[in-house]
Amino acid sequence: MSVRGLGPDAGPKAGPDAKAGGDISIREVTKIYDPDGIHVVAVERCSLEIAAGEFLVVVGPSGCGKTSLLNVLAGFEDLTDGEILLDGKPIAAPGRPVEPGSDRIVVFQNGALFPWKTVLENIVYGPMVQRRRELGRARQAARNLLAQVGLEGIEGSYPAELSSGVQRRVEILRALINEPRVMLLDEPFRGLDAVAKSVMHQFLLDLFERTRLTMFFITHDLDEAIFLGDRVVVMTTRPCCPKLVLQVNLPRPRDHRALGDTRFLELKRAALEAVHEEALKAFRAGERELA
Repeated sequence: MSVRGLGPDAGPKAGPDAKAGGDISIREVTKIYDPDGIHVVAVERCSLEIAAGEFLVVVGPSGCGKTSLLNVLAGFEDLTDGEILLDGKPIAAPGRPVEPGSDRIVVFQNGALFPWKTVLENIVYGPMVQRRRELGRARQAARNLLAQVGLEGIEGSYPAELSSGVQRRVEILRALINEPRVMLLDEPFRGLDAVAKSVMHQFLLDLFERTRLTMFFITHDLDEAIFLGDRVVVMTTRPCCPKLVLQVNLPRPRDHRALGDTRFLELKRAALEAVHEEALKAFRAGERELA
């Protein structure tokens, strides 16, 4: 296992200079559903540059097109115009076949663990399906990951036997074992209670410090966005494009004390004003308000 800083031969922390790619260039991207019918413009002329090893968080009204953008990034959907590059190579363009890849792994909002498989079987599923690793090596890599995040001893448990927070951690480890360059997270902690969410925030921050994978994280929670992110992008109501980009000038590593920092409160105030303005537009347009 060699996920920057999480492999058995690596030290406990690889550090921010241990890059292995992950630059994303989103250039004038437009996504239209049913262009010859109802013509729903989900994303319009959206441009973003995301540096390798950056934690980018996207917020915006429900239905604004955030998840559509993530799905194009993931290779689940095509795009109508523009292009997306990963480390300088096109991964999405008009007419290009959709192409999911292990270099871009998605952690979904709803739990995606197989209930009939054990924790160990769930984690090794990706490498085994892709035939990238012999079973014995994949299992050892999974055990190493579990041990490095304090979850040793649960290898034989089934998802129903685990708390929601532990299930989420296992899902993130299942993504990491594929050695991606980018992690795409679509509101992964939305269903958790406040205590479990706080634990997951620290868990994800610790992993980020060790791996410095590029993170593209969608949320409705402004506290979560600012606490986790290097930058927070507030999107417009549909069609989606950046309205405001906030540089989060809070030092890393972070813990819960950052939530009371004066800079944190100033950033939240600026984000809240922008989000509220877009939520009102969405409401007046007949869409759901910000959840």
